[in-house]
Amino acid sequence: MTHIRRDGRKPSDLRPLSFTRRYTKQAPGSVLVSSGDTVVLCTCSVEQTVPEFLEGTGKGWLTAEYAMLPGSTNRRKPRERAGKPDGRGIEIQRLIGRALRTSIRLDKLGERTLHLDCDVLQADGGTRTASINGAYIALMDALNFIRSKDPALPLNADLITGSVAAISIGLLEGRVLVDLDYPEDRDAEVDLNLVMTGAGQLIEIQAGGEESTFTRDQLDEMVKAGEVATRYITELQSRVLSQPLG
Repeated sequence: MTHIRRDGRKPSDLRPLSFTRRYTKQAPGSVLVSSGDTVVLCTCSVEQTVPEFLEGTGKGWLTAEYAMLPGSTNRRKPRERAGKPDGRGIEIQRLIGRALRTSIRLDKLGERTLHLDCDVLQADGGTRTASINGAYIALMDALNFIRSKDPALPLNADLITGSVAAISIGLLEGRVLVDLDYPEDRDAEVDLNLVMTGAGQLIEIQAGGEESTFTRDQLDEMVKAGEVATRYITELQSRVLSQPLG
């Protein structure tokens, strides 16, 4: 028997996923990603400097920041203040940075820094995975912008190692569910976030039980379901990026 979720999806179904490029005009890369009711604005800005430890090396850098805006949840989320970092936000932005650094050859970037900013406008589960999926497209658009100003920047075939996609998976009442919304994420016995390259290589697996344990077979089943989902996301990213920006 096929189980149907509260929103009508089957266990392996993703929520409707879309990417709107050039959502804002100022940043070289700007993408609004919508995954069901989760909405994140991902921008990529360029700075012609690098951290001190990279000065004089000819190597570039990529870093990320993540934040949930005050109106993104049903109860106002206070803005982060200096000296009061949000531990969850720091963990997520480090994940985004690690994931996207696998996609680019920093030694061919030149001494410039790419800043990826992921701001959650509306949260309904999967904000970190949506951020990674949108940030990859914003990064690609920003690189094309840089190249239009600096033709010496290598073409993507030499600069980009591959695409990056991410998805959330969970165990709820013993069933493997893909792309959890907030109620599912809240109630799941096990949460797993999977980040993969477009070539099917693993970048990161974050998995943990919530007052529960899970077996190796269940872990393998969740990863397998996530692999199928990330292939779909990779194909969608490719289709979106193949369209002219206009």
